This record gives sequence, structure tokens and C-alpha cells, in this order.
Amino acid sequence: MDSENSHKKFIEKNNLPFSLIADTDKKLIDQFDVLGEKKMAGRTYMEVYRTTFIINEEGIIEQIIGPKEVKTKIHASQII
Repeated sequence: MDSENSHKKFIEKNNLPFSLIADTDKKLIDQFDVLGEKKMAGRTYMEVYRTTFIINEEGIIEQIIGPKEVKTKIHASQII
């Protein structure tokens, strides 16, 4: 849901060699069913579940790393 500008800054900060999709209209979020309810400090809200989809050159999803599997500090090595 983050903006293109936010993604651009993240790409530059982390020197990523690939693009990120800015889904500000939430079309992909809905298609991939990654929006769900979260609770924090007694408050309930809707948030995107951190999920990584590995998609090959033909556009076929080869692997899904779900929210319970994503470890943010080592996620790059999880993908590789």
C-alpha cells in the first residue's frame, strides 16, 4: 500500500537491484488476499500481512513466503 516514492526511497536506501510494486489502489492486495486483521495494544485494525511472492519470468508464482515465515532481518537470505 506504500507509495511509489516510499518504495523508491527504500530501494535506494537498501541498494536493491529490482523494482517494488506500489499497490496504492489495493488491487493486488485484494487479489493475493494479504490484507487482514491485526491486534496491537488492545486495538484492532486492518493491515497488509508481510508476504513475499517469488514470480518467475513467465509470471508464474514459484514460491510464497507467508507472514509467519518472513523473518525481516534475514529475509534477503530467505529469498535467495
